[in-house]
Amino acid sequence: MLLNTASAVISFLTKLEDETARFYEELSHKYPEGKEIFQFFSRENGKNKSLIQRVYYGVITDALEACFSFKEGMNPENYVVKTEVAENASLVNVLKCVMEIEETVRRAYIDAADLSEGLMADVPQAFRAVAKRRSGRIIKLADILAGRKTW
Repeated sequence: MLLNTASAVISFLTKLEDETARFYEELSHKYPEGKEIFQFFSRENGKNKSLIQRVYYGVITDALEACFSFKEGMNPENYVVKTEVAENASLVNVLKCVMEIEETVRRAYIDAADLSEGLMADVPQAFRAVAKRRSGRIIKLADILAGRKTW
């Protein structure tokens, strides 16, 4: 089912933030050497969620919601994140999984921003800000995996 309203997209994106925050919190307990970064990601997810909700609720009203729909719609099946890792997975494999999650969520925000571009300036701007944060995470994870950066 396509997400055609801002409300549906916001709900979907906040669900992604909650789901991945829980996953990162679990990883912080399972992988002590990555605890700091996983807890940072989890906390930042809460900030991302607050940002998009605050911006959305700051500019939207019920009257506008009826007209604030996406032409093409957003297919949530294109942004499924896999938050299960094998019980004995190495930290390297977990970081690769986290990078895939971050890329998927980043794409969701970019696509949501593109679809909402002509509707209101604040909402796509917030989506792009979160996508930029996610890009920073991907770079940091890639640097750690390549040995260019430590925890």
